[in-house]
Amino acid sequence: MASWIVQITVMVLSAFIHGTQSRRDAALYCSACEAIVDELTHSISQVDPKKTISVGGFSLSPDGTMQDKKVPFARSETHLSELLDEVCSSMSDYALYQDPDTQNKRYKRFAPRDSGDSSNFPDLKNFQFDGPEASNSLKFACETLVEELEEDIIPLFSRGGVNVHEVLCSDYCKDGRHTNEEL
Repeated sequence: MASWIVQITVMVLSAFIHGTQSRRDAALYCSACEAIVDELTHSISQVDPKKTISVGGFSLSPDGTMQDKKVPFARSETHLSELLDEVCSSMSDYALYQDPDTQNKRYKRFAPRDSGDSSNFPDLKNFQFDGPEASNSLKFACETLVEELEEDIIPLFSRGGVNVHEVLCSDYCKDGRHTNEEL
């Protein structure tokens, strides 16, 4: 009797979870995933490539000296975890953008990263600034994806050399759109 109740509970929860995921706004979640990748990529690029961090324990070399393993700080698990904790706070720099040619909508970065570079400032006429609700929706989608994908994000960025947009966002960007441009 108890296993029957468990089976029904699992079926109901599976249907609920599947239904919830299928009702997700595709443009919102695709944009959130791409924004996460772009923000992390930018943050990693800002770290001095010579900076390293010691990982693991110290080991004894054959000659009796202590050795520690150093890895580049920018792609270390420690640094990536710190970046993931903060990545969704940058979602307020994004707004809904409608492509004038295709009429496709997605969230795109409107705020330049370098305050002194006005050439990096996009034309704002195709952006829709719908107040804090839109920004909060993107931030919520970002937080949801970070929670769902954290175990995938850190190894992907640790390795480097892979198209993280394609690997990470393919389930959210069903139309095959994976850009390396800045959102």
